[in-house]
Amino acid sequence: MILVQQFINGLVLGSGYALIALGWTVLLGAARLVNFAHGQLYMLGAFVAWFVMEQAGVPYFVSIPVSVLAVALLGAFMQASMTRLVMEQNLTSLMIVTLGFGYMLTGGAAILFGGAPQTLDSPLQGMAVRTGGVWFTLQDVLILACALVLFAAVWLVLNRTRIGAMVRAIAEDPKLAQLFGINAPLVYLGIFVFEAATVALAATLVAPRTPILTSMGFEEVILTFMIVVLGGIGSVGGSLAAGFGLGMFTAFFGTFVSPAYTTAAAFGFVLVLLSVRPKGLARR
Repeated sequence: MILVQQFINGLVLGSGYALIALGWTVLLGAARLVNFAHGQLYMLGAFVAWFVMEQAGVPYFVSIPVSVLAVALLGAFMQASMTRLVMEQNLTSLMIVTLGFGYMLTGGAAILFGGAPQTLDSPLQGMAVRTGGVWFTLQDVLILACALVLFAAVWLVLNRTRIGAMVRAIAEDPKLAQLFGINAPLVYLGIFVFEAATVALAATLVAPRTPILTSMGFEEVILTFMIVVLGGIGSVGGSLAAGFGLGMFTAFFGTFVSPAYTTAAAFGFVLVLLSVRPKGLARR
């Protein structure tokens, strides 16, 4: 039964990893841009949901759209302030600027929410299903279901719609895309808003499983970057597979070897895989 239990744990962990990475997958793959404040946006998404639940007394499921909207607006502000850098594809400056945004968000959140760990209460987290020595919560089911639905929806939009065609055109050559009438700044704005909204959604779904801290965010950036690179830059399906793979690796390695060395071992595995497949799990 321990193998089955760890398989379930790996599925849930992988779903959470994939959800956190989804926005950055689109940002890197479609816009060829980086956002090193991604982890801090995750932190902020969790704390906004916690704050409105504590201060306004709203239910958990009402706090989710509030958090998504608030962080999406922040994403729009970030993109608006970086429009020139984005249009010039100045990746070095973008890395520095987004890192700066991340530190500012961490400091601001510490002032606003305090430094003590908090708990984002979800009614589903306390509802456990036990069968034959194996157990999981309804929150776990929600995380897995949302990951599958969101990744399917994003894949369909990027590959089967006019919006996806415009995004792919911008990714290839934004200046040439503008000559064909595509509003590149507006597309970039939409991509940044999508990234911020999805990471906030991921935070509201995943954060009830662990305490939340205003200092968190760095680990989420590292895990997200690992998943995006391992899955293949811009590959939606590859990121989902990489997320599940990392979740399984974490669950089984932590149980049968040691959780203290899980991250180091995961990086070692990624290095070996990328040396064999430089483009990750993506087919192209």
